[in-house]
Amino acid sequence: MNDIFEDRNNEREQDAKWYVVHTYSGHENKVKANIEKMVANRGMIDDIFEVKVPMEDYVDQKEGVERLKQRKMFPGYVLIKMIINDESWYLVRNTRGVTGFVGPGSKPIPLTPQEVEALGVKDKPYVHVDYEVGETVKVVEGAFKDLLARIEDLSADKQKLKAFISIFGRETLVELSYDQVTKI
Repeated sequence: MNDIFEDRNNEREQDAKWYVVHTYSGHENKVKANIEKMVANRGMIDDIFEVKVPMEDYVDQKEGVERLKQRKMFPGYVLIKMIINDESWYLVRNTRGVTGFVGPGSKPIPLTPQEVEALGVKDKPYVHVDYEVGETVKVVEGAFKDLLARIEDLSADKQKLKAFISIFGRETLVELSYDQVTKI
């Protein structure tokens, strides 16, 4: 029964498009969390599939010490992969912190595949892997490329794992997607 639901959900997700939502500056993560909570509470997983706050890594140098940090690529904006209908539009539009969809009037305009790719948002297929907590993997993509990571936690439904990476002589817990790592 669960496999049927996943297949139906995957077929429906292929029809979904990415939209840009304008938020109050500084409220992007709150908006993301609120939308995800409402989607789960109202059972709208067949209409709203993913919410992202695009982030970029950068190196901050203070007093001769380099630190890897993250910042929002587009402050005041959140990306949502969804199928637009009256109910999904209403849920997103009336989320606390959302000022509206990007588009003329009240009509949301989906991003083109080229725009989605330029923003670094990838549609990732579901990947089944055999990772285990405590296992060491190699990072093959992203800011931590070529570093080794020790898996601390796995989240198969989100296709992500949390792992410790040694950065500047310290163990740092980072979140990586399954396609960013490989077994060694």
